[in-house]
Amino acid sequence: MDQVNTAGRVIVTGGASGIGLAAATAFLDRGAQVGIVSRTQRSIEKALDGPLGSYAGRVHAAVADVADDGETAAAIDELGSALGGVGAVGASAGIEGEMGAGIGEVTSAGFRRVLDVNVLGVFHLVKHALPYLVREEHASVTIIGSDSGFVATPGMLAYNASKGALVQLTRALSVELYDQHGIRVNSVCPSIVGTPMARRGVGVETFDEVPYPVNSAEDVAQSVVFLSSSSSRGINGVNLLSDFGFSARSSFPA
Repeated sequence: MDQVNTAGRVIVTGGASGIGLAAATAFLDRGAQVGIVSRTQRSIEKALDGPLGSYAGRVHAAVADVADDGETAAAIDELGSALGGVGAVGASAGIEGEMGAGIGEVTSAGFRRVLDVNVLGVFHLVKHALPYLVREEHASVTIIGSDSGFVATPGMLAYNASKGALVQLTRALSVELYDQHGIRVNSVCPSIVGTPMARRGVGVETFDEVPYPVNSAEDVAQSVVFLSSSSSRGINGVNLLSDFGFSARSSFPA
């Protein structure tokens, strides 16, 4: 299979929509067998009956809330068995939280939920996929982060905090897993992406007329596939910004 880990068996969380769906499709287009995890059966059925409908026999699905350790463990075991192993995982499940709310309006429960899904969800995925990944010669983990792990915007407290945590989690996992098992861990950190979650968070129906560049989900998916491939075997512990260079700009008003 072209440009993907030697096993060609991949699990993607959040794989029924947005970036996760685009990543699952990109892997399938390169001949992989893919397992997707999503929080609801309805979202899975929508993906399998729609964009993933032409990949019968090569795509499997399991329902789990990645914030729940037991549900994630069961989903990974189900998919690992169905796929006959796991050579790469993509952590794409995520939520935006109480967007637009200032600190006085953000609830503790809402803040906690964002951390549980966006950060603990990645931990749960890697923890339970590890027994499968260690069996592969060129295994990898790719996390969907955000430029919000490096820069901040008002009204995104919990989201900013969660994506900042993923920057360091990527580094910590990359050191531990590569030293012990030869497993690479990287993240892709895009700026705004044209997904339903982003449109909902920004409060627009379309990004067609916005005065800034917007990633497509497919753009991010291509980076995920590359970081999961043997072509990137020397890349480990990298938080890859995909923000059109905006974070490199000086704040000096000139």
